[in-house]
Amino acid sequence: MAPNPAAHGTATLRFLGAADTVTGSRYLVTVGDRRVLVDCGLFQGYKVLRLRNRAPFPIPPSSIDAVVVSHAHLDHSGYLPALVRDGFRGVVHSTDGTAELSRIMLPDSAHLLEEEARHAAKGTWSKHPHPEPLYRLRDAQAALERFRPLPTGEVRTITDGVDLELVPAGHILGAAQVRLRVAGLTLHFTGDLGRPDDPLMRPPAALPPSDVLVTESTYGDREHAPDSPEVVLGDVVRRVAGRGGVVLIPAFAVGRTETVLLHLSRLRDRGEIPDVPVFVNSPMAVSALEVYRRHPDEHRLDTDELQRMYRMPSMVTSVDDSKLLNLRGGPMVIISASGMLAGGRVLHHLAAYGPDRRNAIVLTGYQAGGTRGSALLAGARTLRIFGRDVPIRAEVVSADSMSAHADADDLIAWMRSSSATPSAVYVTHGEPAAADTLRARITHELGWPARVPEHLETVRIA
Repeated sequence: MAPNPAAHGTATLRFLGAADTVTGSRYLVTVGDRRVLVDCGLFQGYKVLRLRNRAPFPIPPSSIDAVVVSHAHLDHSGYLPALVRDGFRGVVHSTDGTAELSRIMLPDSAHLLEEEARHAAKGTWSKHPHPEPLYRLRDAQAALERFRPLPTGEVRTITDGVDLELVPAGHILGAAQVRLRVAGLTLHFTGDLGRPDDPLMRPPAALPPSDVLVTESTYGDREHAPDSPEVVLGDVVRRVAGRGGVVLIPAFAVGRTETVLLHLSRLRDRGEIPDVPVFVNSPMAVSALEVYRRHPDEHRLDTDELQRMYRMPSMVTSVDDSKLLNLRGGPMVIISASGMLAGGRVLHHLAAYGPDRRNAIVLTGYQAGGTRGSALLAGARTLRIFGRDVPIRAEVVSADSMSAHADADDLIAWMRSSSATPSAVYVTHGEPAAADTLRARITHELGWPARVPEHLETVRIA
């Protein structure tokens, strides 16, 4: 067999996203003249970050040979439609679960972007005379045609000199750690690592020996609150229902909505919350529940519990029914995306029910800086929604213990289980304080060489 020149060329890793923020995961691996992009996410939160979504991609998309997507959340997959529209013609590699969820999430993302552009054109808050969406539904559909699922544990050559293996990550259905074998070395990307004690998902697989580790640091400077999420949810539902109010739960349609429903169904089965109506107002969440039902091997729920969880809420799919919820009033529980109040139907509910003191807003996980959820946690009592300032008098409750991310102690324990010391650890996908705190712990507690890379930085790995 003739030698493969790509396998012997210089190998580099470039941080195209998630190097100074908790969103926009994009890592470019170059081996000789071959290019592989690990994750292709949207930047979210602060406007200075969101503007990166509109900037030209740092390299021509047509020059990328393959993309690997760790999981379906939009900060890891949501830029794919734009990448394909602008010239990428390779294969998108992921688990089957991620491919299935992407068939739900990417068209939904395109729909929301188109809807947002239409609203901006009709309203007065856009600075652009003709607002355009970042991408359209046809772009999302074109991206989906490029997916080629890979079972976890199997190895696939995805371009000359680059082999791929996907390893279970927990977190959400289909989530994977990404292992690339390049130039005789192994690069290991955590993606978003799940919790060992997650009530819904199975724990992440242990860290195998790796030469280079790229780790997330979402919760790199903190541990999850010890409070049981069922205690927190039970308390707020009883309290708000008692005063005739509405419990509004912003939740990611994939992963978090299922976890919230699991806790609510258990509380109701034990008689610990009143029998108030529960509405899931997210067509995407309804579809995602079906994907969970088709992949019982990836989560902890048995068939009976999944069925009870699925039957408990009323599923809202139509726009008209969504609008009627804003006229219904309490007591009731509404679960709706997005989880950080960045967009979607939940904003209409927030504008309707946020000004009433009888109601409560329950934030169920990480809130990236620059989002409305982050502002609420910081004490903001006015939010800008659809071009107007909406007063928020509702009670704000943090249910951080419901997060599906490994916290700092979980991450250190996961790394400690490895039988080998990496030659380099790059700490990414976290706010600056979280990333630097985790870097220090890795260095001091494990003795591993760790650093926080800069946005667009390139490092040589071979």
